[in-house]
Amino acid sequence: MPQALKQKKIIRWGIIGCGQVTEVKSGPAFQQTNGFELAAVTRRNTQLANDYAVRHNIKTVFDSADELINSQSIDAVYIATPPDSHKQYAVKVANAGKPCCVEKPMSSCYADSLAIYQAFQKSKVPLFVAYYRRSLPRFQKVKSLLESGEIGQVRHISWTYVRPPSELDLSGMPNWRTDKNIARGGYFDDLASHGLDLFGYFFGEFEIVKGIVTNQQQLYSSYDSISANWKHKNNVTGQGSWNFGGYSRVDEVVIYGEKGELHFSIFAEQPIRVVNQTGSQSYHIENPTHIQKYHVEAIKRQLFFAEQHPSTGKSGLQTCWVMQQILGN
Repeated sequence: MPQALKQKKIIRWGIIGCGQVTEVKSGPAFQQTNGFELAAVTRRNTQLANDYAVRHNIKTVFDSADELINSQSIDAVYIATPPDSHKQYAVKVANAGKPCCVEKPMSSCYADSLAIYQAFQKSKVPLFVAYYRRSLPRFQKVKSLLESGEIGQVRHISWTYVRPPSELDLSGMPNWRTDKNIARGGYFDDLASHGLDLFGYFFGEFEIVKGIVTNQQQLYSSYDSISANWKHKNNVTGQGSWNFGGYSRVDEVVIYGEKGELHFSIFAEQPIRVVNQTGSQSYHIENPTHIQKYHVEAIKRQLFFAEQHPSTGKSGLQTCWVMQQILGN
């Protein structure tokens, strides 16, 4: 971390790609965190960037990402573009010597993610990846239940995620999330990455990962049906199935332990349920309106107080490796 930044009382952030994800989920979180200022934005459509700036009371709109990255008025950069451009921008941020938060997934492929990680290692400035669920109270509770031994030693994880095709999928209209050149795994890249990243957070590094992929509906170019099996280095095994052409909506994780089970959802705010020899107990923990609130506050604690953030370039790189093992080379 540059010494000049350590001495600042306010860190001025700029957003590259002030699109939908930044409207409620993340942008306001940067604005509402003491010690942070959301000072500038940019995106390819300058008219939309100006509209965003007016609505969110942001002082500066840059005409290009390069201008924002190299501006003396910007201390740190949040990259919120689609993943195929993450490497392009993140390496420039690293070379500029500025802390960076990059949206998840870290990039479209492991090679690009590795290049991003190495660039920040070389520059010796912090890199964060927006796997914000690691910081949410809901999943901190899951972690504490596991660590306190409520279900004993963990044996196996099972995650099933099913949903019907959306109106956009059926329309055939362009959508970067289902364009194989940007997101080879389709919605799997955008959604399953959250859960797989959490499993890495809960159980440590993955050792063996295998996957089966196909495109059942042929509605778009990306895969729409993915399944996987894996093993963590601590011998916990796992399996997952993600299908984006089903009839109903299912999002259920079951963690099986030697003394009980833990049930929860990755995306729905269903109660966390513990089942063991003493019976069944539920915990209902709501997510904040601005869902990246705790993630952004944790960035502040690392930048100002050297408290380690749970979602770094290193952890984001491992999640990208897991995704690539499932999707294949």
